[in-house]
Amino acid sequence: REGFRFSSQEAASSFGDDRLLIEKFIDNPRHIEIQVCIVLADKHGNALWLNERECSIQRRNQKVVEEAPSTFLDPETRRAMGEQAVALAKAVKYSSAGTVEFLVDSSKNFYFLEMNTRLQVEHPVTECITGLDLVQEMIRVAKGYPLRHKQADIPINGWAVECRVYAEDPYKSFGLPSIGKLSQYQEPLHVPSVRVDSGIQQGSDISIYYDPMISKLITHGSNRAEALKRMEEALDNYVIRGVAHNISLLREVIVHPRFVQGDISTKFLPEVYPHGFKGHELTDLERRELLATAASLYVAEQLRSQRFLGNPRIPIAKSKRRSWELSVRLGDGIYPVAVSKDASSFSVEVDGMKLNVTSEWNLASPLLSVTIDGTRRIIQRLSRSASGESSIQFLGTV
Repeated sequence: REGFRFSSQEAASSFGDDRLLIEKFIDNPRHIEIQVCIVLADKHGNALWLNERECSIQRRNQKVVEEAPSTFLDPETRRAMGEQAVALAKAVKYSSAGTVEFLVDSSKNFYFLEMNTRLQVEHPVTECITGLDLVQEMIRVAKGYPLRHKQADIPINGWAVECRVYAEDPYKSFGLPSIGKLSQYQEPLHVPSVRVDSGIQQGSDISIYYDPMISKLITHGSNRAEALKRMEEALDNYVIRGVAHNISLLREVIVHPRFVQGDISTKFLPEVYPHGFKGHELTDLERRELLATAASLYVAEQLRSQRFLGNPRIPIAKSKRRSWELSVRLGDGIYPVAVSKDASSFSVEVDGMKLNVTSEWNLASPLLSVTIDGTRRIIQRLSRSASGESSIQFLGTV
């Protein structure tokens, strides 16, 4: 009531009219859209709806993570939404690929939001689960050819997830744009069932004049769990240097229990991170493993620097050193770490616990794999900072 009174007064004082338009409240709204591909020619009236896309993970009303199909829709609701989307496209005599967007409440009631008369950013997830090339279909429709498929031919083949990789700082309002030159850029195309749509390369400038999107990262799997696991691996193997980026936020979202369970809405980010995104909080085990890896990498690099063409730099050097007492800075803390070398492995003591770290260090690569007490890990070496310090980033379990 107070809001109604205040709004009426403000409208009257600002516009001389205190009438208000009251819209329906939609609880826990999901943003779900239907891809439509339709042609209306002289003797053709073919129309298709190509299943749905779940686009509820958003910041500032812009999509960040999309997937197809949705974990929320049942076949009846999917069919009803698809048929209404096609009916709308026919009513306006639309001829091309397009998307009808809906808001869906917790009871699966859906409400028209808008229609995009174009190919959307998230169209690859639709292509993954249907097997259709939407760009090719748009060209055929524009040329006047009828659609080659019937509605019964449109499958839901597995699951697809798309993450929008932005040049943004996720620690500021879930993503404020960042500009700069991509000093290092490596897409994770070696990961199975990964697709990357991008228009940049190493050395490209991210400027203030265009949208800060770096790429669309898409993974496909036989089910949702497989698609998410591949997305996790793809994000872990994505190398971007020179600008701030949102991979840390994307990585946290796709492994969050609420997201994994499909318990999402357009309010997901502010609900899960009410005080803003602070990054990944290390568990005690992850902290110890990261300290052990950093210490081992440091020692391996020191030993390597003492050799030239496989031989000691100074032939009369003293016997090889086998143990080191180090102080490793992690975040705001400095931790004592003891390292000893035995053949190709390191024994590292952190917090009174010994960890065995084994790897064939390829120090020329930004991506390294190590085995810590039998578990293989992926880490990423970062370039040296302006102060000359090196750093590494823990990425995940293989």
